[in-house]
Amino acid sequence: MQVQPYLFFYGKCEEAIEFYKEKLGAEVDALMRFKEAPEKAPPGTIAPGWDDKVMHSSFRIGDSAVMASDGMGPEEATFKGIELTLSVESEAEADRLFNALAEGGKVQMPIAKTFFAKRFGVVADRFGVSWMVIAGA
Repeated sequence: MQVQPYLFFYGKCEEAIEFYKEKLGAEVDALMRFKEAPEKAPPGTIAPGWDDKVMHSSFRIGDSAVMASDGMGPEEATFKGIELTLSVESEAEADRLFNALAEGGKVQMPIAKTFFAKRFGVVADRFGVSWMVIAGA
């Protein structure tokens, strides 16, 4: 059994995937657009003009799989009550990833030494996804 996050970016999925490829080294396993579906969605299900949007994607960050989509139409992406965690070996790698995710985002807790880790910080990336970055737990 596995539990995998499925993120909805409501029109910015491809942009988010490219950001994660550049900043986190994500590798795309699958990407399907709405226009590639074998059957058309019932009228009113998908927003008009969304044929080129991402219906489903799967990508890997390190050993972890993440799935993502644009959803069914434009909404504000809200990621509340959940944070993704990046656990890394070195303090330098933690700092690098934290700073990369912070580009255009919002630092929620600056990365620093804590009583439970050599480095720990929380940042919401420019898409609103919150990340905890930890090294040396």
